[in-house]
Amino acid sequence: MMATEITGDRANPAAPFRIPNRRQVIAGIALTFGSAVAAAKAWGETQPQTMKETPSTAVDSKRTWLHQEVDFKTNPQRIYQVLLDAKQFAACTGMSAEIDPKAGGAFTTFGGLIVGRNIELIPNQRIVQAWRPTHWDPGVYSIVKFELKPEGSKTKIVLDHTGFPEGDFDSLNTGWKPRYWDPMKKFLA
Repeated sequence: MMATEITGDRANPAAPFRIPNRRQVIAGIALTFGSAVAAAKAWGETQPQTMKETPSTAVDSKRTWLHQEVDFKTNPQRIYQVLLDAKQFAACTGMSAEIDPKAGGAFTTFGGLIVGRNIELIPNQRIVQAWRPTHWDPGVYSIVKFELKPEGSKTKIVLDHTGFPEGDFDSLNTGWKPRYWDPMKKFLA
């Protein structure tokens, strides 16, 4: 759904303005809350070390989205728990995590390197997060969506990561495997 354009405002009745759609409103709220959380945290703490990133190739330098599908030998409920339970996420990745497992809840993972907010949670089916590495400019968030699709005794995670800055595709696309998928496969084995 696109933003609706309406003609008229008090200063210039012929000037169009846009009414944001639901997705735009949710993203705006997530950015506002996330910025406030990040600013409050930065005020009282030293900055954590950043993850190393390699610049994107010329072909992918303009891409701001990625899509991955990964199979796990477990049920969707187990994956959902690992992604939203701070103790399990920390045990899985080997780095500290703080996760409020409610819609609107904030999270900090990988020892403070990734921060964000849970936007939409459908138990054992979908997790949508406003997500950002702390080395990005303040207020810059991407959207990460995990779809958990049961396939017999297995689960396919369909990841869609959108809205990240140009030039970050290669590092993000390759980073999901060693930071999420490989540790989760080992943890869930």
